[in-house]
Amino acid sequence: MLETAALLAVALLFGGMTLYAFGFAAVLFTALPAAQAGATLRLAFGHFYVFVMVTAAAAGLAVWPQDRTSALLLAAIALSAWPTRQVLMPAINRATDTGERTRFKVLHSLSVLISLGHIGLAGVVLARFL
Repeated sequence: MLETAALLAVALLFGGMTLYAFGFAAVLFTALPAAQAGATLRLAFGHFYVFVMVTAAAAGLAVWPQDRTSALLLAAIALSAWPTRQVLMPAINRATDTGERTRFKVLHSLSVLISLGHIGLAGVVLARFL
């Protein structure tokens, strides 16, 4: 029962992060004017990182009895999402607000790499269930 809960939680984490990264953001910029899409994304990202932290932590706790390596990978996702939300995201917003395009590009690229890393780690954990 706990293993099934862990699998579902990791699948939710992987799918949610993938949909947000490759679906939601892209749709916003095609469906809304750029300024409105950007403002909407700015509001959504805080919730996204909370989703990542809570889901990764819950999945890590559920998988801990069966697979400590997977639990540690999920803990790494949950813990690294915190500074991404609290430090990196506000820095990206400041760079946008002040028109610092180069700084924005660097910080945004870092956030993309972190998100891809999270998706990759969640994929590794999913594969460990096989």
